[in-house]
Amino acid sequence: MDSNSLHQIDPSRHLLIAGPTASGKSALALAVARQQGGLIVNADALQIWSCWRVLTARPSPEDEAKAPHALYGHVTPDRSYSVGDWLKDVQNLLPQRLIIVGGTGLYLTALTQGLAYVPPVPPEIRAEGDALLRQQDGLARMIDGLDPLTASRIDLLNPARVQRAWEVLRATGRGLAEWQADTPPPLIGTKESQRLLITTDRDWLADRIAIRFRQMMSQGALDEARAMRPQWDPTRQWARAIGAPELIAHLRGQTDLDSATERAIIATRQYAKSQRIWFRGRMKDWQQWPVDAKTTQVR
Repeated sequence: MDSNSLHQIDPSRHLLIAGPTASGKSALALAVARQQGGLIVNADALQIWSCWRVLTARPSPEDEAKAPHALYGHVTPDRSYSVGDWLKDVQNLLPQRLIIVGGTGLYLTALTQGLAYVPPVPPEIRAEGDALLRQQDGLARMIDGLDPLTASRIDLLNPARVQRAWEVLRATGRGLAEWQADTPPPLIGTKESQRLLITTDRDWLADRIAIRFRQMMSQGALDEARAMRPQWDPTRQWARAIGAPELIAHLRGQTDLDSATERAIIATRQYAKSQRIWFRGRMKDWQQWPVDAKTTQVR
């Protein structure tokens, strides 16, 4: 990390760092915290789980000892955890200077643009929606049942988005777009923060992802998966850790370790692509922060 580049960062404001997986976000956050001070706060929805340290590339104990960290590995697998829960946890850390770093776009946009409250959908309505969507004309019937404002704003070719909007209207009698219109002010506004979006060369990042995942395998990622195998449930939030399904498949004898590793690397690259799509669409006003591939170490 070039210390001269840190002079571009305002120590009097909160710092938000976004970027695709394996792009060096944590290294930048640690460098800033050590030079300027501040609490490093996790904004990665996979790094919150206590069961995954190596597999989600959480900061090492050595790095955590160099600067204060928060919201890493603080949620046990038996719990559910939402973006609203994360915002409440972040709010409890204010007003000290925060260095918020991660790749979960939903967390970061909710933090900087506000999060609309939408009442939870009862299980029976969720089941009704699932049953309707399984029918041949289910998606079309759901679309017909939406309020016009919501229908004009969501991707009608995305069954999950349509079902979500249909369920909210069915449960509350109020369209999803109306609920979203009541979005409160953001927790951290534009004037209160500097927002950096790490950009990288795609080929460099693809290679870096492969190198890092193989490092994670040598550091105990398979042991973490082995520990979670007895309670493995692909529907649980913690089971979405990138690479976890592939390693569990290997442990169940469904594939060899080399194949599982390669599939996990491919899944990680696909995840990075989806992150970049989110950043381009939702975070256009963030300051671009190009990574120097020659000086950045794998983290």
